[in-house]
Amino acid sequence: MNGHGPRAGATEADIARVFRNEYGRAVAVLTRTFGNIDIAEDAVQDAFTAAVRHWPSAGVPPSPAGWIITTARRRAIDRLRRESSREDKYAQAAFLSAAPAGNGSAPAADEQLLADQAGIDDVDDDTLRLIFTCCHPALARPAQVALTLRLLGGLTTPEIARAFLVPESTMAQRLVRAKAKIRDAKIPYRVPQGADLPERLQSVLAVVYLIFNEGYSAGPADSPGRTELCWEAIRLGRLVTSLMPDEPEARGLLALMLLIESRRAARFTPDGGLVLLPEQDRQRWDRALAAEGQELVRQCLRRNRPGPYQLQAAINAVHSDAATARGTDWAQILQLYDLLLAVAPGPVVALNRAVVVAELHGPAAGLSEVESLGLDNYYLFHAVRADFLVRLDRAPEAAGAYRRALELAGSAAERRFLEEKLRSCWLAGAGDCERPDSQVP
Repeated sequence: MNGHGPRAGATEADIARVFRNEYGRAVAVLTRTFGNIDIAEDAVQDAFTAAVRHWPSAGVPPSPAGWIITTARRRAIDRLRRESSREDKYAQAAFLSAAPAGNGSAPAADEQLLADQAGIDDVDDDTLRLIFTCCHPALARPAQVALTLRLLGGLTTPEIARAFLVPESTMAQRLVRAKAKIRDAKIPYRVPQGADLPERLQSVLAVVYLIFNEGYSAGPADSPGRTELCWEAIRLGRLVTSLMPDEPEARGLLALMLLIESRRAARFTPDGGLVLLPEQDRQRWDRALAAEGQELVRQCLRRNRPGPYQLQAAINAVHSDAATARGTDWAQILQLYDLLLAVAPGPVVALNRAVVVAELHGPAAGLSEVESLGLDNYYLFHAVRADFLVRLDRAPEAAGAYRRALELAGSAAERRFLEEKLRSCWLAGAGDCERPDSQVP
C-alpha cells in the first residue's frame, strides 16, 4: 500500500507497453538533464532493468514515467559520482547536492513528487528536442534513422540492423559515429525556431516516412522486424503530431501512413504473392485505420495549407473511398497529382501521375508521360513502363522492361511478382500478355 490502493503485479506485457511508450520520453528528459546521450540511455536502461525486478510484485506505479525518470536520474548521478575525478567532483558539487537522495534503488513514497522532481512536466518539450537532434541535417540520413529508432523507439542495435538488413557491427558503428558527431559538432539540443523550422521539420518527417517505407516494402517472406517498422513509424508519427499539433504536414504524414497501412492485409496472397491495388479484396482493408486517416485528411483540408504529405494522403483517401476499383475517381486523383507536382515537383511524382493519365486516357498517353523521366535505377519506373507496353501489345519490349525492374526490385514479394509478369510476357509471345490494371501496390 502506498496511498494509491493495492496494485496487481505487472506482467511482461505491462512492462513492455510502458517501455514502448516511455523509453524515448525518459531518454529525452535525461539527455536534457545531463547533456549526454550515452549517460541518458544507460541510465534509462538501468531503470527498466529495475522495473523488471520490482514491478512484477509491486505492480505498475501510478506514474510509470515518473518512476522510470526518477530511477534513471538516480542511476546517472551514482555513475557520475563513481566516475568523477577529484576536480570533477568539486565542479559538480552544486548539481549533485540538489539531486534527490538515493542509491539507485526503486523510488518510494510519493511518486508524483518524484515525477515533478524529475522534470516530467517538460517531457513533451524534451522529446521534441530529442527528435530534432536525431534528425539534424549534419547527420547522414542513415544515421538519423538509426538514432531515431534507437533513442525514441527503444529498438536494440540488433533489431535495427535486422530491419535494415545490415550487419549488427555496421549498425553499431553507425550509432557510435552519430552520437560522436552530435558531441563533437556541439549539435544543439533544441527545437529550431523561425525560418529554420519548416526545413528541419521536413527532415524529421522524411525520416519517419523512410522508416515506414522500409517496413511497407517488406513482404511475408522478409524479416518480421521490417514489417514492424510500419507500426513504429506510425507511433512516431502520432508522437510528432501530438507534439506539433499546428503543423499540418505532420498530420498529413500520419494520415498517409494510416491509409496505406490499412491495405496491408489485402496486399499479399496467402503464399506471399503481391496483389496490386485494383485486384485487392477491399473487404480485407482495415476500415478503422482508413477512417482515422480520412478524418486526418479532412482536418488538413480545413487548414488549407497544402503540402506534399497532405496531398499524398488525400490521394490515398480517394482510393479508400472507392468501394471497387472501377469506382475510383481518377479525375479527382489526377487533379491532386497536378497539385502535388506543383508543390513538390519530381520524377517519382510524375511517374505516379502517368499511371493516372493511363487510367483516364489510355496506355499510349501514359507511356509518353514516362519516357523522359530518367528513372533508370527505380524498379517501379520499369514496371510501370512494362505495363503500358503490355497494354499496347508490345510484349518483347515489355519483357525487357520487366527484366530491368526485376534487377532493381528489393523485396522477395516484388521479385516474385515481376518474375510472374516476365513469364507471362514470354508465354504470350506476340502480345497476349496478362494485363495488370496498375503497378501501384
